[in-house]
Amino acid sequence: MSASWLFSTPCSKLNHHLRRRNHRLSFSSAFLFSGTGKQMVTTSSASSSSNRGAFTTLKERVTFEKEIKKSKFIAIAGHISDEGSAQSFLFEVRDPRATHNCWAYKVGEQYRTNDDGEPSGTAGKPIQSAIASSGLDRIMVVVIRHFGGIKLGTGGLVRAYGGVAAECLRNAPTCLIKSKVPIGLEVPFELLGVLYHQLQSFQAEDIKQDYDTGKDGVTMVTFKADFDRVQGLEEAIKANCSRDIVFYKR
Repeated sequence: MSASWLFSTPCSKLNHHLRRRNHRLSFSSAFLFSGTGKQMVTTSSASSSSNRGAFTTLKERVTFEKEIKKSKFIAIAGHISDEGSAQSFLFEVRDPRATHNCWAYKVGEQYRTNDDGEPSGTAGKPIQSAIASSGLDRIMVVVIRHFGGIKLGTGGLVRAYGGVAAECLRNAPTCLIKSKVPIGLEVPFELLGVLYHQLQSFQAEDIKQDYDTGKDGVTMVTFKADFDRVQGLEEAIKANCSRDIVFYKR
């Protein structure tokens, strides 16, 4: 790790900015999904590293439908960003008239599954396996089943739920998303023009200023940059502004 990545403890004002703007995954034990099905499994836990780097996700909502032994299976998959959007997605697509609305989702290292009345491990888990095999992140798949009168058995259910979920994701349009790193720095007024030029060159976003730094002639500038542009941006700012500038990151 280069010296440019070493930084001191942020001041309280910067910490306030970054805490307010850096959203972390938080999964409550009172998760409302528990009321939508008879079985829910929580597996793994979100780590801070799951929000860093780049990931591939679904570009748009996709649907796949298949009839298996007179039961109609409808898989609906879409992009989610966190627990709240997963909950909203489920409430939007679930069919209260269906026999089962089974689902799984993945956000970083966090995923949840629900068999919604099917035998334990025969629906949510196969859907989750299909998500894992796809290599996609921040997605949810809901598989709706309208029972057709013929029981499929444990193995048949696993193949049915996992199969339609996999087919739904196989040819779905995807996109690459680069995570943003919140950054802040204190800069003298006379260097603002040079700094903004570098921020624009590296396509920084959500640029804000705060003049209430307690220091004469100095402003706090906060922004977000793609994770893979951060080091280059730091080096460019230090080369064109001042090597004494301290960067604060979360």
